[in-house]
Amino acid sequence: MEDTVGFTPATAIVTGSDSGIGRAIAVALARAGLDVGITWHSDQQGAQDTAEEIRALGRGTAIRQLDTTDIAGSAAVIDALADDLGGVDVFVNNAGTGDGVMFLDLDVDTWMRTLNTNLNGAFVCMQAAARRMVLAGHGGRIIAVTSVHESQPRVGAAAYDASKHGLGGLVKTMALELARFGITANSVAPGEIATPMTGQTDQDPTATDRPGIPLGRPGDAREVAAVVVFLASPASSYVTGASWAVDGGMLQMGPQAGSHITAHEWRETN
Repeated sequence: MEDTVGFTPATAIVTGSDSGIGRAIAVALARAGLDVGITWHSDQQGAQDTAEEIRALGRGTAIRQLDTTDIAGSAAVIDALADDLGGVDVFVNNAGTGDGVMFLDLDVDTWMRTLNTNLNGAFVCMQAAARRMVLAGHGGRIIAVTSVHESQPRVGAAAYDASKHGLGGLVKTMALELARFGITANSVAPGEIATPMTGQTDQDPTATDRPGIPLGRPGDAREVAAVVVFLASPASSYVTGASWAVDGGMLQMGPQAGSHITAHEWRETN
């Protein structure tokens, strides 16, 4: 990546990069010339597959298991990966989960597991990466993968919505506090993306009809990765505290509830 305003990234860590959006991001960053650290929660083979793609691009990689519900142990995993890579210039917090439980049925254990995975563990990991960047003294990029539900709620997603709203707010505060160190902090907020998390593994998103999304289809994980690569690059040097929706226009549907519409009549005036 070309240096602008004194920042030339060489290393990145992407959490939850054993599949889906995380894998696409890790591979895209490797293609952009970075060595990339990978974490996995339960799919070790998936992490190995991501690593093979990165090595095939001629970049270095390192792999560690990470359970972001282990709040006390998460920072040590990020530090270990940074040691493996020789530093961390870009940190992408992608690890996350959902639960699909209605508010009145939501038990405290499920609530805490979702919050710990998506918000509390993310805080610990991003803080560990930011501290490494500050000590290194040459700036950095922190990017959190949130969701369109960072700003819009969804029925059956009370804990998920709360965690993503919180993560988006955390990133904005980080942007204010880390700016003096030359570290930017931004969010990327995907809509429906064809990944294992949405039950669309290895499906072509362009072949799936989504009438309620203006672009008419789910997204591809590589479309999210492309935005992350920009935010990780020197070209984004004046971008911080922003949330980038990658949703095919879903959020613009507002009260029309884009992801739930099953026909195209809304596109017409009569």
